Amino acid sequence: MKIISSILIIITAVLSIKHGWDGFHIDANPEQAKMAAELGIGRSVILVMSVVGIAIGTAVLFPQTYYIACVVNAITIVLIMALSLKAGNYKTALIEIPFLLMPLLIIYLGHPLKR
Repeated sequence: MKIISSILIIITAVLSIKHGWDGFHIDANPEQAKMAAELGIGRSVILVMSVVGIAIGTAVLFPQTYYIACVVNAITIVLIMALSLKAGNYKTALIEIPFLLMPLLIIYLGHPLKR
């Protein structure tokens, strides 16, 4: 179980940091900018979510902060799903379901370095 938990934590950290970093460079990717506009997310909100994403990616690595990082990660995913449903983009909301299950599974499994 510790191996599975470790792998999921590393995947979560990499994805969170990658998405956070990509949010700072949203002008370089017109597809992301279009999706953000569809969801009604402005530039300032994207920057805040990028900072939160990078913070989640780093905090999930440490046993003391991984629980709150997983909870915040799940909340941001639910927020994206809600905005997608509000915009009528059901495909994006359905795609986010496995990503919502990952922090919940990590919480259930626990951090592998926790005593």
